[in-house]
Amino acid sequence: MTKVIGGVIGGLVGGIVFGMMMAMMGMLPMIAGLVGSSSAVIGFLVHMVISAIIGAGFGFLFAARSTNITQGVLWGLGYGFIWWILGPMVLMPLMMGMGLQFAAAFTPPMLMSLVGHLVYGGLAGATCVWYLHR
Repeated sequence: MTKVIGGVIGGLVGGIVFGMMMAMMGMLPMIAGLVGSSSAVIGFLVHMVISAIIGAGFGFLFAARSTNITQGVLWGLGYGFIWWILGPMVLMPLMMGMGLQFAAAFTPPMLMSLVGHLVYGGLAGATCVWYLHR
């Protein structure tokens, strides 16, 4: 359970930074669309809930494999990459009634999303490991 808590904390830290990046790009209203809103505040709250849940998954799956900060960051980068594929290219479009977005993978908005997911994953992994080994 401690690993999952560390993952949630890491997910929240990564989520705050990624959320600020999304706010600067004007993406939060689109996230709010997942719950039928267009409010950036609601979008940020939805994003943070998702960040915590995904962070819990990191803690469950990778905390034991991450014995130091560097390993946490590396596992986190891989985890962020996986969620870049699952989130904006698969799950979110399907939830919003659109098709898969693999054809858009190398467009500027999707590449910015990749950067955000990598930042999220790296921070989530590092924070999770820090929490568990403090």
